[in-house]
Amino acid sequence: MKKTHLTKEYIDHLSEKVQDFSQIDASLYQKYDVKRGLRNANGTGVLVGLTTVGNVTSYIIENDEKIAIPGRLSYRGIEIREIIAGLKGKSKGFEEVIFLLLFSKLPNQEEFKTFCDNIASYRELPFGFTEDMILKAPSKDIMNKLARGVLALYSYDATPDDTAITNVIRQIIQLIARLSTIAAYGYQAKKHYYDGDSLVLHQSVPEYSIAENFLHLIRNDNHFTPLEAEILDLMLILHAEHGGGNNSTFTTHVVTSSGTDVYSAIAAAIGSLKGPRHGGANIKVVEMMESLFQNVKNWDSDEEIMDYLAKILDKKAYDKSGLIYGMGHAVYTISDPRAELLREKARELAEEKGAMAQFKVYEAVERLAPIVINRKTNKIICANVDLYSGFVYQMLDIPKELFTPLFAISRIAGWGAHILEEISMNKKIMRPAYKCVSKDAPYIPLEERE
Repeated sequence: MKKTHLTKEYIDHLSEKVQDFSQIDASLYQKYDVKRGLRNANGTGVLVGLTTVGNVTSYIIENDEKIAIPGRLSYRGIEIREIIAGLKGKSKGFEEVIFLLLFSKLPNQEEFKTFCDNIASYRELPFGFTEDMILKAPSKDIMNKLARGVLALYSYDATPDDTAITNVIRQIIQLIARLSTIAAYGYQAKKHYYDGDSLVLHQSVPEYSIAENFLHLIRNDNHFTPLEAEILDLMLILHAEHGGGNNSTFTTHVVTSSGTDVYSAIAAAIGSLKGPRHGGANIKVVEMMESLFQNVKNWDSDEEIMDYLAKILDKKAYDKSGLIYGMGHAVYTISDPRAELLREKARELAEEKGAMAQFKVYEAVERLAPIVINRKTNKIICANVDLYSGFVYQMLDIPKELFTPLFAISRIAGWGAHILEEISMNKKIMRPAYKCVSKDAPYIPLEERE
């Protein structure tokens, strides 16, 4: 048989047809009361489940009216600000939060030591995994490497398909421990095979926290300061959970409801988080701010900053998308508690790194962008956590390729908690409905088709 290839002309021809027959009359969504994006008309999410893991609050309903309030985030009922205040000075705050999310209680000293010891013992990847699954198959995109690595770990598990809670807990703890190692080694492989740098692979340090160990693994000289580790630990805490409705967490519920294995559910969540509409926003913020730094001459001028933000909004600057990245959120309106908490630590790090001039511009954007946006749209919005997270990663000398993987390293704690909840409580496969609006058509024999 003659070998054929999908030529550009052939693909373009098929693409045009796909775009034509995929168009659906927008009025039909209203006719059938379809909740596009699973959002109600007032912007709230369609209620599809119940959870005890995390809660995001940004409004109250009074007399059938949605009233915005300052944002609130809680893990297992404990408000995030209270958690951060209670963890002050501890080096393994993220580990404590992981335990809280998975087991719905704060650990006592003995429980916490045992849990941290288990995390540390599972950091090392299975024998041959680094060489066979990472170095022999490097990826330009570390999120892709994370997903492949998680799926590959299935083959190293003696009971990968056992969905008994006892087995799933073991699998989740192992995945939490190993994900940061896969990300760090995946990045080192990318640097070596794609960027031409030396290949540097450090062994994990059992005594280190997840944050400390990650900085240790990605830095050639192993060096990091206590403040750097503290702030990365805070970043992991703030991203660990955000309710059941965010895209990646909802993905874990949907996939787990089918009865599949944990590795498939986590890999699917990573695929969701990789999307620029979900996990990649902080990279866009950093790039937008770099553009602002280059085009605004006087960083102390509110007027000049507002003028440039207005140009971004009018699709005349940066990426011409009309979006001011780091502003607005699907849930928060008045304030994002994660952004407020991160701002204060970002200031500390900026002072240590000599980046106060840049930090003040970020603060100015947080203050001025809502004004610019409100003038054009009458919408009330606030800064979200992404406004400062990318800047913090930059000050920590963490490359952009690891911004979203760090999100996954953090959010796997919440994913794991939701998987356990789905297995324990919900015994039905998730199957929402789609209304088919195509017309009936007859089958035409091949020789009679035009």
